[in-house]
Amino acid sequence: MLSENYYDVTHYPVGNAHEDIGAVLNSIIADIKIRQKDRDVNDGGKPGAVIYIPPGDYHLLTQVVIDVSYLKIEGSGHGFISSSIRFNTPAKELAQWHDIWPGGSRILVDLSPDVSDDADDAAGAAFYVKRDGNPRISSVEFANFCIDGVHFKDDGSERGDAENSYQNGKTGIYVASANDSFRITGMGLIYLEHGLTIYHADALAVDDNFIAECGNGIELKGMGQASRISNNFVGAGYRGYSIYAENYGGILVSGNNVFPRGASSVHFSGVVRSSITGNRLHSFYPGMLVFSENCCENLVSSNHFLRDREPWAPMLKYDNGLDDLFGLLSIDGSNNSIIANHISETIDRQYIKPLSAKPVIMRLVSGKGNYIANNHIVATTEDVTVHDAPNSACFATQVGALLSTENLETLDVVSVLVEQASVQNTILDSGSETQVMMDRSINAFRATPGFGG
Repeated sequence: MLSENYYDVTHYPVGNAHEDIGAVLNSIIADIKIRQKDRDVNDGGKPGAVIYIPPGDYHLLTQVVIDVSYLKIEGSGHGFISSSIRFNTPAKELAQWHDIWPGGSRILVDLSPDVSDDADDAAGAAFYVKRDGNPRISSVEFANFCIDGVHFKDDGSERGDAENSYQNGKTGIYVASANDSFRITGMGLIYLEHGLTIYHADALAVDDNFIAECGNGIELKGMGQASRISNNFVGAGYRGYSIYAENYGGILVSGNNVFPRGASSVHFSGVVRSSITGNRLHSFYPGMLVFSENCCENLVSSNHFLRDREPWAPMLKYDNGLDDLFGLLSIDGSNNSIIANHISETIDRQYIKPLSAKPVIMRLVSGKGNYIANNHIVATTEDVTVHDAPNSACFATQVGALLSTENLETLDVVSVLVEQASVQNTILDSGSETQVMMDRSINAFRATPGFGG
């Protein structure tokens, strides 16, 4: 027997979930609030509810506003399929595809928000979570359904198809107020300018999601603590962050597979005492890991970093605007540990910017007391074959480039560059005598041993 606190959007008597699931969800939340008014009855009060979204397509014309705790919205499948590949596939070939659109329990965000630079990001959110006062809103969960922004819009740049702009003003889930123990699991987020935007989180878990082909993937803003971003497939567009956090402490970023088109794979701003461990990070651009605004006492360990060049013809015209002197890893802050990472850079010399420069792998911008040790850097160059035909399969093209390890030559790089504003750092076994550039009178250094020396 179903509980009175379990709702199925397709059986709810108000509205039509397929025509506007936003209106149905808001009506359900209003019903929960009407029925659950008592704060304390026999040591219980407001248990919340589960709202189920069966597999199917559900248009969202009305923003969902969540202001109750203990609410779980769940579906039966994240439904992800690449929209980027679809929109860049010739119509003749597309006619032979088995599937065209994302599936599962899929919400199509049909809002029409402002896309200007000064627009309110919250206005374009499919789900807007906010409750003032105490205690903080708690234990809201999103699980196992798809939020699809459907289309991007022309950005006026004349660089190409509007569907490659990563801009439409839409956000999947926007949490505006302080929150505790939120869970976002098994979700599929696609073609949104912002996948997740979450302010003031405490004990947040973002686990096992597929968040890709969004302008920005996961953004933790305001300030927060003790949160986890783990085991996700995530990848932003060339304008935005795959994983971003500001003014947080105690974040664990682990076990993620980060796709290559984000302007950065991980960007921390003012983050302290957090860990980035055991991830596979892939980027087509420099600046794949950025610490800015004095990030301190963070651990970066046992990650695999790979930087190579975009091999797929439709996306060759886009990049994040950084050159190879910026560094694959750029560190502004103190007492960070960057230990035992594998860092691969494979790029043909003709694509290095500025031309003939030595690409910088790790760059310490400012701060002091950073510890860089036992990192293995493999820098190589080859003539990359670009698949110029418009119907070159994205999967085959990218996997072919990824698996190419033949005919590689050593690429001359700066493994560690320590700027004058960064002092008292320790650099051990992360580059040869000629690969590490720094003032050795104010930094400690031990070179990676060479052969026959």
